[in-house]
Amino acid sequence: MDRAEKINRLEELRAEAAKIEAELAAEERTPSWPPRDYYLAYHTLAGMVLGFVGACASLMFNVIGSAIVDQSPFQLIKVYMTFPLGARALEISDGFALAGGCGLYLCTGAIFGVPIHLVLSSWMARSSFVSRFVATTIMGLALWIVNFYVLLSWLQPSLIGGNWILDQIPWWVAAATHVVFAWSLLAVSRWGHFAPYEYQLSGASLSGEMAS
Repeated sequence: MDRAEKINRLEELRAEAAKIEAELAAEERTPSWPPRDYYLAYHTLAGMVLGFVGACASLMFNVIGSAIVDQSPFQLIKVYMTFPLGARALEISDGFALAGGCGLYLCTGAIFGVPIHLVLSSWMARSSFVSRFVATTIMGLALWIVNFYVLLSWLQPSLIGGNWILDQIPWWVAAATHVVFAWSLLAVSRWGHFAPYEYQLSGASLSGEMAS
């Protein structure tokens, strides 16, 4: 190989090296899989799913509690439906309307489940069960206070002209409902753990591929 050929070869190698460097830089800008940091999108969706489960648990808690004290099993749903319907919601007996109210209740739980799950899966991911239990209880009570005394206390009278939710639901029932909801999220929090799929070749398949 003479000098000219060596120079041409060197230019080719430099061009190839520059191409590889550009590809590596593009890979660094592209999000890696699995994510190296906290996977916010996944845990947001997981929080919605777990919030739906927690809402089911709190609804069952209220249904059973209402039956014990000889109230309508769906009294809580009727009271919550006064927000869009006003006082006439308390007289609802149609099963389809009550089913719609249950659906709205569960969807609301799915929304409220997101912040609680984000806290449990990020800041308290490595905390002890006692710490997580105390924190979950506090978050449930905080959610109750915000919902009832920060939002609904003025929002329902302003929009509907009455305050049936605060008047019809005893404070301890509302607090217990929100705490049971939060406890349910803690109980199923492991369901929302992110475990990326890893494809592993068995020894037999690896040998077959190497032979081929």
